[in-house]
Amino acid sequence: MTGNLTIKSNFILQRIIGLTGGIASGKSTVARYLQERHGLLVFDADLYAREAVVWGSPILEQIIDRYGAEILGEKQLDRRRLGEIIFRDPAEKQWLEQQIHPFVRQRFERDIAQHPTQDMVLVVPLLIEAQMTDLVNQVWVVTCTQEQQLARLVSRDQLSPAAAQGRIDSQMPLAQKIPLAEVVLDNTGDRAELLTQIDRAMNYQ
Repeated sequence: MTGNLTIKSNFILQRIIGLTGGIASGKSTVARYLQERHGLLVFDADLYAREAVVWGSPILEQIIDRYGAEILGEKQLDRRRLGEIIFRDPAEKQWLEQQIHPFVRQRFERDIAQHPTQDMVLVVPLLIEAQMTDLVNQVWVVTCTQEQQLARLVSRDQLSPAAAQGRIDSQMPLAQKIPLAEVVLDNTGDRAELLTQIDRAMNYQ
């Protein structure tokens, strides 16, 4: 059965949604719909993580010091090459996150301070792992099957099945995120079913 929305009651005045889920579970689709249909501001951890490693940034310099200049492309970080390192070595993944997460958190804190009354979405794949749940007052988790994650990731990022599975395995299992969420969106069905769940969740406050 698809389309099984789960909501825990939590009345709030300003809604700050922490949107998370597994890789390729559908977070971008949810965030885009919340912005376009419901008018929420959307701030994305992935965009801030890219900002953290722009050419000449202190964090990029630390990455170069650790992995060497071969981690670079044409005046930018070779993210695919870096991914090959961190997704096969949990210690290296943890090191990188320790460099980037404080930067991302600062950006979110700035966004919240600049928009003190507007409802917003913080799209944070590692919301729970990075201990950023204190920034939000609702945690939304987007779920799907691991088979769907794998197929979407192979198609989207042009990865081999083995590489895609490695990225999935490197993340906190969805089953551990679900109990921590106020809203669980079931994205195992079609897009219309997912959007209906979002509408229901937004109307329930």
